[in-house]
Amino acid sequence: MLRQIALAKPLAASAMKMAPRAMSTATTLPQVHDVPSSKLGGRYTVTLIPGDGIGQETASAVKTIFKAANVPVDWEQFDVSGYTTADDTTFKQSVESLRRNKVGLKGILYTPVSSTGHSSFNVTIRKDLDMYASLVLCKNIPGYPTRHKGVDFAIIRENTEGEYSGLEHQSYPGVVESLKVITRTKSERIARFAFDFALRNGRKKVTCIHKANIMKLADGLFLNTCREVSKEYASSGIKFDDMIVDNASMQLVSKPQQFDVMVMPNLYGNIVSNVGAGLVGGPGIVPGCNIGREYAMFEPGCRHVGKDIQGRNTANPSAMILSSVMMLRHLGLDDHANKIANAIAKTIEAGSARTPDLGGESTTTDFTFAVISNL
Repeated sequence: MLRQIALAKPLAASAMKMAPRAMSTATTLPQVHDVPSSKLGGRYTVTLIPGDGIGQETASAVKTIFKAANVPVDWEQFDVSGYTTADDTTFKQSVESLRRNKVGLKGILYTPVSSTGHSSFNVTIRKDLDMYASLVLCKNIPGYPTRHKGVDFAIIRENTEGEYSGLEHQSYPGVVESLKVITRTKSERIARFAFDFALRNGRKKVTCIHKANIMKLADGLFLNTCREVSKEYASSGIKFDDMIVDNASMQLVSKPQQFDVMVMPNLYGNIVSNVGAGLVGGPGIVPGCNIGREYAMFEPGCRHVGKDIQGRNTANPSAMILSSVMMLRHLGLDDHANKIANAIAKTIEAGSARTPDLGGESTTTDFTFAVISNL
């Protein structure tokens, strides 16, 4: 249920004593900092980067719902855009805000495809603040039938290296070399994150996704490191297996129920998260977050700006709202998180306000006010 798609606050001793997953109302994050955000007078200050495309519309939905629910969060908003690169002052200010506040909510920023364009702001933020773990949750929504039932898996991707290392050069005109970097240290770090996540949330299996049959050194190192870490968790009953990424793609669209927790390098995670979103209803409903030792940034799990529907008031804000629910749990505001998550679940299950991506004709505004009516 959507009530489960919400992350809990930093780990406490009691976090290990969770209800069975089917009854759980939250997902617990491993390895996060103890002071999640600036807090003054019982209120939290959070950095808000709406993003490009439909970002302003979905961020507005979050702010409207938070106000209606009396959520004690104050926003530091920065209207960063990947379309305008002449002045990156706003982008730098947003990163400094994240450093201060420790927690942010973010839409997706556009990254140009051309070779002369700037590097991805999305990747830069994650790398600069070492938010090394990306978590995307893919789960069926009650009231919205899809081809597959019983889909419920978590995608964990390493955020800071792999093909996203950004090390490219033209060694000779017409010859470009792009370096894929895999290190044992970061492979071990993300593997431990995946197993800790499974352990704290009643998950039973971790699957490493790789291409070690071809990239024997790079992906071989990632796979072997995951295997070594898995041995430390064998006594906890968590099973471990691995799957080549092309086979995993086929298995996802034919039998997704076999997956529980998936851990993988950066590029594979980007692709697999899009496949996962397609299985359960599309990019408008899949939440996500990026976590490091000091900082946490919450953003839709399927990273599309939605420029084609920008300004039409037809975007589904669920992914952004559910990402904000994950953020509330991270801040320890569980009551507010439960209230909003339940309202979204009721809204979608009732079917009275469905945006076009879910087969309806409701606007973003209609959906937002339907959620508020269900608070």
